[in-house]
Amino acid sequence: MASLINKKLSHICDTVNNTDSYRILRGRVNGVGYSPDARLMPYLELARFGSAALTRTFDLRYDLISALVERWRPETHTFHLPCGECTVTLEDVALQFGLPIDGDAVTGVSAIAEPAALCYSLLGASPGDAESTFSELKFTWLKANFQHLSDNATEEELVCAARAYIMHIIGGVLMPNSNNNKPT
Repeated sequence: MASLINKKLSHICDTVNNTDSYRILRGRVNGVGYSPDARLMPYLELARFGSAALTRTFDLRYDLISALVERWRPETHTFHLPCGECTVTLEDVALQFGLPIDGDAVTGVSAIAEPAALCYSLLGASPGDAESTFSELKFTWLKANFQHLSDNATEEELVCAARAYIMHIIGGVLMPNSNNNKPT
């Protein structure tokens, strides 16, 4: 099989052994910023987020990620490698994080008539106007309200704190964006 890399041209994977760092992508790694209270673990396990809750930070090799980016073909959603084509599947991610992928998919845009009421019903608290636009919840608000639980927290408070921690995992670790709303 012929090589996909033209040996006469420099390739981004050459930066692994060189100092040519100008072509290496720079990334952003977010973590939740705090460990869940041990009392939350049964609820996180019940929601099947127990393994994901143990994820802290990643050691990423940006030079290797940059090499993969050069191999990505958006028209086929695959990486073109010398050994053939490959892609990352939902099952791969599920195996890495121990997350369930069965059941109905959660997609689309929701039209919630009373977002503050829904937030209160799920979390037992609702941010003020200055802390949220209800198109998003601030990680700082979630952390301030759910990081420290009282010693005599009720089961309802523990469930709400587990939901907030799951929101942190999804929005801050698994699917972060670049809006600078960092979970830490």
